[in-house]
Amino acid sequence: MQRRRNVKIVATLGPASSDYETIHALFTAGADVFRLNMSHGTHDEQRARYDIIRKIERDTGRPIAVLADLQGPKIRCGTFAAHGADLEEGQTFRFDLDETPGDGHRVCLPHPEIFEALEKGTHLLVNDGKIRLKVLDFGKDYANCEVEVGGTISDRKGVNVPDVVLPIAALTEKDRRDLEFACEIGVDWLAMSFVQRAADVSEARRLANGRAAVLSKIEKPSAVKDFDAILAVSDGIMIARGDLGVELPVQNVPPIQKRLVHLCRAAAKPVIVATQMLESMIESPVPTRAEVSDVATAIYEGADAVMLSAESAAGNYPVEAVATMDAVAKSVEGDATYRRVLENSRIFERRTVADGIVSAAREISMTTDIKAICCFTQSGTTALLTSRERTTQVPILALTPLEGTARRLCLSWGISCYITFGVVDRFKMAVVSAARAARESGVAGDDDQIIVIAGVPFNVPGTTNILRVAPCAERLIFATDPE
Repeated sequence: MQRRRNVKIVATLGPASSDYETIHALFTAGADVFRLNMSHGTHDEQRARYDIIRKIERDTGRPIAVLADLQGPKIRCGTFAAHGADLEEGQTFRFDLDETPGDGHRVCLPHPEIFEALEKGTHLLVNDGKIRLKVLDFGKDYANCEVEVGGTISDRKGVNVPDVVLPIAALTEKDRRDLEFACEIGVDWLAMSFVQRAADVSEARRLANGRAAVLSKIEKPSAVKDFDAILAVSDGIMIARGDLGVELPVQNVPPIQKRLVHLCRAAAKPVIVATQMLESMIESPVPTRAEVSDVATAIYEGADAVMLSAESAAGNYPVEAVATMDAVAKSVEGDATYRRVLENSRIFERRTVADGIVSAAREISMTTDIKAICCFTQSGTTALLTSRERTTQVPILALTPLEGTARRLCLSWGISCYITFGVVDRFKMAVVSAARAARESGVAGDDDQIIVIAGVPFNVPGTTNILRVAPCAERLIFATDPE
C-alpha cells in the first residue's frame, strides 16, 4: 500500500479501537503509526493491541510503527471532605503535606519536592489551568497562595507548576515498568512525557539500550528553553500542545510549534504535532473548520506526522477521524502553495558527503524525469537525510534489511519502507532491488528511471557516498551497469 501523501498519521489505540477489524480499518484509512498510551489500560490489553498490529503488518506486507507513550510524573492534589470546594478570586488557599481531607481553605499536595522548588510569585495551575494561584509564602511542607482565577477544585485534580524546573524524575517507577514491558514486546518508539531537561531523555535511552528509539514530548516551558539540548539526545520530538497550552499563554503555542518543527527538520529528526487536532470528532462525524485548518497548518509547516489521541482511542468515529486527516493531508499536499511553502522553508545543510548526495538527488529529481528516490539504509540515517530535503516531486523509497529500521522510518515524512531479503553487498544488486521495489509499489515502470542512493561498503552505518540514476528494467540495469 503506497500512501499518496508525505505527512504521516499517528493513531492512538484504546477502547474504541482494540479489535482486529477496527485497527485494520484504521490502517487502511491511512494510519501509519499506532500509539499505545501507557496511561490507560493494562499490559495485557496493550500486548493484545500490539499483537493485532503485527498480524496486520504480516497480512498487508507493509511495516507499521508502534509508539508506546509513557505516562510520566503526574502531580495531583489530595481529596476533599466534600469532594470539592469553590475558590474565589482574591482569597487565600493553602497546599500542604497534611493528608487530612481538604476544604475551602486548604488541601494536601503530596509532593514535598514541589515545595522545595517554589519561589515567591510562582504560579500553580489546577485542573488544566482553569484555576490559577500565586504563591505568597512557603516552607518545606506548605505554600500559601492567592487565588487569581477561581473555580471548583475537586479530588485529585492535576496541578501544573510552569514557572520552575521541578526536581522530579521524568521516569516514575510505573514508567520504568512500562518501558521495560514496551521494549520486551518490541515497540519501535518510546515517547517520554513531561521532559524538562536533556538528562531526562538520556536516562530513558540508557534503559531502552537500543531496543527502541526515544521521542521527547515537549509540553513544559523548561523543555522549550532547553530544546536544543533535548533535541540533540532525542531520536524524535512530539509537540504536545495540551499541557504546553496550559503552562504557557495559549497565544505562545503557535510560534513555538513553528520554531520547533523547523529545528527538527534541520536536525533530520521526525517531529509529531499532537493534541486536539480533530477533537470534535470524538462525538461528531465531521470536524470543525478550525480543526481542519489546524491540521493543514502543521502539514504546511513540514511536520513529519500529525496525531490523533482520543479521536481514535475513545471516540465514536475513529476510522472517520483517520480518513478525514488523510483527506486533509492529500488536499494540502496537492496544493501548489504547499510546494512553495516547503521550498521557502527548506533547510540547507552541506556539512558532509551524505548531505551533498541527498541534496543532489533532490536537484536531479526536480530537473529530470525521475520517478522515485530509492535509499539503501542500515541505521535509517540516509533515509532521514533524504526526507529532510522535503522532495515533493517524487516519492522516497527506503530499502533496508533491518525490520526495526523499516518500522521506525514509518514515522518520517515522505518515506515508504521496504524490507530487502537476501544479501545486498554490491551496488548492482542494490540497483536491482531498488528498481524492483519501485515497480512493485507502482511508482515506476520498465521505461522509467529512478535515483539510487547507498553507501559503499554496504551494511556500514553513515557511509552514504554514491548516487546513480538507473533504469527500472532489470535487463537495462545489467546492460548498462559499469561493473
